[in-house]
Amino acid sequence: MSQPRTIAELRASGHERETVKQELRRNLLARLRERRSLFPGIVGYEETVIPQVANAVISGHDLIFLGERGQAKSRLMRSMTELLDSEVPVMAGCEINDHPYAPICKRCRDEIAAKGEEAEVGWLPRDRRYGEKLATPDTSIADLIGEVDPIKVAEGRYLADELTIHYGLLPRTNRGIFGINELPDLAERIQVGLLNIMEENDVQIRGYRLRLPLDLFIVASANPEDYTSRGRIITPLKDRFGSQVRTHYPLSVPDEIEIMEGERMPPGSEVEVLVPAFMKEIVAEITHHSRRSPHISQSSGVSVRMSIGNYENLVSNSVRRAVRVGEDLAVPRVSDLQFLVASTAGRVEVEALDEGKEEQVLSRIQRSAVNAVFGRHFTSGQFEWLVNRFEDGETIEVGEATPASAYLRLLKDTSELQVATKRLGVPDRPEAQASVLELILEGLHLNKRLNKDEMDGKVLYRR
Repeated sequence: MSQPRTIAELRASGHERETVKQELRRNLLARLRERRSLFPGIVGYEETVIPQVANAVISGHDLIFLGERGQAKSRLMRSMTELLDSEVPVMAGCEINDHPYAPICKRCRDEIAAKGEEAEVGWLPRDRRYGEKLATPDTSIADLIGEVDPIKVAEGRYLADELTIHYGLLPRTNRGIFGINELPDLAERIQVGLLNIMEENDVQIRGYRLRLPLDLFIVASANPEDYTSRGRIITPLKDRFGSQVRTHYPLSVPDEIEIMEGERMPPGSEVEVLVPAFMKEIVAEITHHSRRSPHISQSSGVSVRMSIGNYENLVSNSVRRAVRVGEDLAVPRVSDLQFLVASTAGRVEVEALDEGKEEQVLSRIQRSAVNAVFGRHFTSGQFEWLVNRFEDGETIEVGEATPASAYLRLLKDTSELQVATKRLGVPDRPEAQASVLELILEGLHLNKRLNKDEMDGKVLYRR
């Protein structure tokens, strides 16, 4: 059935006007009734953040997300569009998406006065009903609300004529969702300009007062350091947001891994890649240990982007090794962790400022993460067979560029290693066995069963 193309046809179809907040509420309740996910792709917020967001939408509240960097605040803001209808009727050609039953701009009011119920109707898809602005100190009222267009004035219109206005981002998002990222960075005089938009629905542009009852759902984000310590959101504007929702980092390692897997860049098809589950756990644990470390600034936060970047670097180094040594399968190992400094250092603020201390802190965090994963799967007493090999002064040398075949030649009998490989759920292939062996050797060292010497990028394990 074709969509209505005039106001008369729209009325005949039975369409009823509703606000954006009513539309969001209706669709959210429908999803809850059907047991559908409210925000697909958002991981770890099912029992904490999402219920609060749902309450805000049901209440018709504008919303502010409060949280450190890398807590999916922007993604949540953009995901709100999933609760909009697929299309809504608008006045055809309208800059600010007027509803055909109640136009607010002069251009559309004049058109209805001229054409009546035969005025043309267009249809606006949901992906065009979201507007966003990163709040920066140089953001102006003209950017958000509008400005007098000198070209229209030059065409012969009077300054007092509403048709001389070039609308800003907020009016152009009318009947949609408008997101403001990092709201505290918006200059206070600009924050004042948002007050009337959110409550009184009128604005002033160059001294010309314009009644503009916009239909908007406004959602913003802020970092707690800015929002609470510096107090840079003016009090009247805070009061306009009906709900404040505190976001958080993933509470569990499995949630962190799921986000890493969903967000990482695909490794490409040049080399087959296998990432054992225990290596993913190590990457996630590095981030979780960083969030608990007294040597890392927790006020700045440790973003999930660190997990994603570390995961990508870990895979990349295993691919580089596979190509260099001519292996068909790229499998990350513990020795690859040394290359994560590049994707870690820029994402954490180390409290110790002495030269060289940063690398020491990051290395300590990596070791604690490896030990946690080793202890999750094994005990050091399980590997007496391997420890006994070192009793007569034997050593095992490993390194990120060492081929897997060299590891297995050193062991000769790999039957015990195959048991550990099976327990970790990785295939019985040389490259995977080499990765498992490195985890066991490092775990034994961290549990003080083996000594370890590092030299020229290689590691020597001994008694």
